[in-house]
Amino acid sequence: MLRSVIVGTGSALPRRAVSNAELAEQVDTSDEWIVERTGISNRHIAADDETTSSLATDAARNALAAAGIEAASIDLIVLATATPDQTFPASATLVQANLGCRGGIAFDVAAVCSGFLYALGVADSMLRSGMAKRALVIGSETFSRILDWEDRTTCVLFGDGAGAIVLEAQEQDGENLRGVLATRLHADGAHNQLLYVDGGPSTTGTVGKLRMKGREVFRHAVVNLAEVLEEVLVETGHTSQDIDWLVPHQANARILDATAKKLNLPREKVVMTVGQHANTSAASVPLALDQAVRDGRIKQGDLVVLEAMGGGFTWGASLVRM
Repeated sequence: MLRSVIVGTGSALPRRAVSNAELAEQVDTSDEWIVERTGISNRHIAADDETTSSLATDAARNALAAAGIEAASIDLIVLATATPDQTFPASATLVQANLGCRGGIAFDVAAVCSGFLYALGVADSMLRSGMAKRALVIGSETFSRILDWEDRTTCVLFGDGAGAIVLEAQEQDGENLRGVLATRLHADGAHNQLLYVDGGPSTTGTVGKLRMKGREVFRHAVVNLAEVLEEVLVETGHTSQDIDWLVPHQANARILDATAKKLNLPREKVVMTVGQHANTSAASVPLALDQAVRDGRIKQGDLVVLEAMGGGFTWGASLVRM
């Protein structure tokens, strides 16, 4: 059976780290207020010379190094982002040029915080169909560029960063097959006004700023994430007790705790990086995955669930055997 196997992970963060205390000097907030409501203590903010494509390139290089393969062998790049360098061309093509792996497939996926799951689903399908043999799946964001820094209810929640994985099509047989076992994706555009950016090329001609109704988003997130996680478990014949690790979208510590509780998963099985990185949108899942792989928590053979929900609404989950 042909499976898309994760053979390397990588991540990259902007040079500048911004603590809650530093943020409180610019915005009417406090460390206590932020931590109590979100679990966030720190985030990284991109400098002028750090872009979505540059962070994505660094994360991709780290993933390639971990996999021990050359960039020239990559024939597919799928980059998930809501903050591309330019309206067009796709930031994935800039990453491709930076890495020097010309001629393959390269494009962006826009599904906000669920973008990495959408990108993973697309890349997995293309690898299993034979359209490519090795892929870079990247989530990269510079959300600081679209934040309203006078709105303390949103600007404290987000940070910049990138995460990447190398996927390789491999023949697998026997039990405990490695690779992507199942992915389920959803969207419901009826909730556009709960989480959106108030600008765009075709409407205002401007980039716009992020707007969110946090309480409503929280309510939908807990329900939708629990349901989609159950879907991938049922599809593969697993239960929550089989899961070694849950790597969730790092939106809010309360959402992570509520999702784990619905799945009857102990907190120690949930990879949480929201405190250090804040919400990095499409980058948050691969960032957290890379951290847990590099610190030795996630090992080859572990059964891992990835999940996220973002503006749109979009949401999804993937069950992966590492």
